[in-house]
Amino acid sequence: MVNTFKQLAWDGDTLDDARYLIRLAVREDLSNQQDWTTMATVPADAASVAEVVAREAGVVAGIGIIKAVLQEMNISAACDELVSDGEVIESGAVLCRLSGLSRDLLTAERTMLNFLGRLCGVATQAARYVSELDGTTAKVYDTRKTTPGWRRLEKYAVRCGGGVNHRTGLFDAVMIKDNHLAAYAQQQGIDNNEDAVASVLAGARAFVESLGEQRMTDTPVEIEVDTLAQLRIALPCSPDIVLLDNMTLEQLVEAVALRNQLSPDTQLEASGGVTLETLRPIGQTGVDRISVGALTHSVINLDIGLDWQT
Repeated sequence: MVNTFKQLAWDGDTLDDARYLIRLAVREDLSNQQDWTTMATVPADAASVAEVVAREAGVVAGIGIIKAVLQEMNISAACDELVSDGEVIESGAVLCRLSGLSRDLLTAERTMLNFLGRLCGVATQAARYVSELDGTTAKVYDTRKTTPGWRRLEKYAVRCGGGVNHRTGLFDAVMIKDNHLAAYAQQQGIDNNEDAVASVLAGARAFVESLGEQRMTDTPVEIEVDTLAQLRIALPCSPDIVLLDNMTLEQLVEAVALRNQLSPDTQLEASGGVTLETLRPIGQTGVDRISVGALTHSVINLDIGLDWQT
């Protein structure tokens, strides 16, 4: 059984999600009408060159979104990409150069910048977290705490920043959270959730195996625990991953020792209120994974602008 998750790429699914979002963004901006300001001030046949420029240092993600916006808006402008996703850039870096009708570039400007700024912001945030774990064996993972509709895009941006993708959705892992455990215990008539841990894990493993060899290989089984007592019960069941929820540093150290003794192949994932300040001490406890919702739910867009050249 593997204990990892699919890592997102700039592929057909990601691009398809982007196109849905771009169409919504265009509808927000134009409402099936026109860019009246541009039409009132710029001649229809005027042509221009403009550069997409980073106003601050960061990490590039989603540079392909520029061409996708142009295509969705039926704009026949040339787009020369000058950087690659995952590239570290300084303030003032030119990300791409556009040439086409002035009206088209002006109308598409905000949509292009909103998408690219958001994705670069996520990548830049991820890179900050990843750098804090230099010298440890722990990896930074994202979560499902993403902007609705943006999940593949934001998780792809996390990868561009050096982070690792946790499950994309409910479809690619069995992840038994506290409410799953509570619901299972209630249904089984078990008074103490702790007593339900071994049973729910055995049932989950049997269920995955019943789905066939490919699904069994592709579907990690993970369980969330919030006490060391639950962990002692879970580890002999050999889950692929155990999520250690809101544990202290001392508890995490003890959890690693228990894992090494009872189930060395099980990966340990620390989670719960992780910040840049707490990340490195958590990584130094010996856990394998640290999941961080802030990679996607608390991001400031990278400041990117469009500079007119001619």
